[in-house]
Amino acid sequence: MEPVVSVWSEDRFELGEGLRWVGGDLLMVDILRGRLLRLAPGDPGPAHELAALDVPLGAVAPVRHRAGALVAAAGTGIALLTGTGGGSAAVEWLGRPEDGAATPMRMNDGCCDPHGRFWAGSMAYDGTPGAGSLYRADPAGGVTRVLDGYTVPNGPAFTPDGSVMYLADSAEGRIDAYALDAEGLPGERTVLARVGEGSPDGMQVDAEGHLWVAVWGGGRVHRYAPDGTLDRVVEVPAAQPTSVCVVGDDEPVLMVTSATVGLTDPGAGDGAVFALPVEVPAAPAHHFG
Repeated sequence: MEPVVSVWSEDRFELGEGLRWVGGDLLMVDILRGRLLRLAPGDPGPAHELAALDVPLGAVAPVRHRAGALVAAAGTGIALLTGTGGGSAAVEWLGRPEDGAATPMRMNDGCCDPHGRFWAGSMAYDGTPGAGSLYRADPAGGVTRVLDGYTVPNGPAFTPDGSVMYLADSAEGRIDAYALDAEGLPGERTVLARVGEGSPDGMQVDAEGHLWVAVWGGGRVHRYAPDGTLDRVVEVPAAQPTSVCVVGDDEPVLMVTSATVGLTDPGAGDGAVFALPVEVPAAPAHHFG
C-alpha cells in the first residue's frame, strides 16, 4: 500500500522551490519574491522567513566553516548571504554573469556537489529557447559558464561520489547525465530519461544512487534508477511540484514543494509543501568550500 502524502505546511507559495536539508533545518525559497524560508523537518507547520532579497532567489547551500552563511543563486548571478536570521541579508556577489544579457535573465535552481563547488542554472524571464546556461562557482574564486543552450535548467543533482551530474531542461522534458572529471568539467551529454506528461523540475539523488524528480505540470514525483528506469511514481495533490528533498536517517521523509504561479484557479493543495515516508535516506546538502 502506497504511503499517504500529507500536507506539511499550510502556507501556499507562488514559486516554492529549492528544498535543502541543512543542519537541523529544512530550507526553501519562494523564488520570484526573493524569500528564504525555514521549515522544521520534525514539526509540521508554517515556514519562517529568514531573509527577503530584492532579486529572485533560486536556491541556497551552506558555506563550510561559516555558520549561518549561505551561497545562493540569486538575481543574475551567485552570491554569499550572511545575516539570514530574519529580515534583510547582507549580499556579497561572487559573480553576476547574466548582467547585460541580450534578453533579461535570472538564476534558477542550484546546489553544491560533494567536492564543495556550487552549480546553478540561469533562464530567460520570457523563456527564450536555449538562452540559459549552467555556471560553477569554485571555492577558490571565480564563476565559470560550464554549459549553455538550456532553456529552463533545473537541478543539478549529483551522485554520492560526485562523478555524475544530472541536469534537467524543463522546457524540453529531458533529464541529462554528465560524467565529471576531477576539475568539474563535464563530458559528453547522455539522456537519462524523458518525462512524458509534465516537466522535470527540482531533483535529488538518494543513498542508493536513485534520482528523485519533481514533475511540474504532472502532479507527481518520479524516482529513476541510475540506468534511467522509472522506479517509482508518487502522485502529489498539486499540479506543479517543484522540488524534492529527503530528510532524516532512521525514518526518512520525502518533502515536496509546489507552486501556484501561472494557475488561473489554484486547487486546495497547489503551492503547499508535502511529506511522504520513504525507505532510503539521502545526504544533507553539501557545503560550499
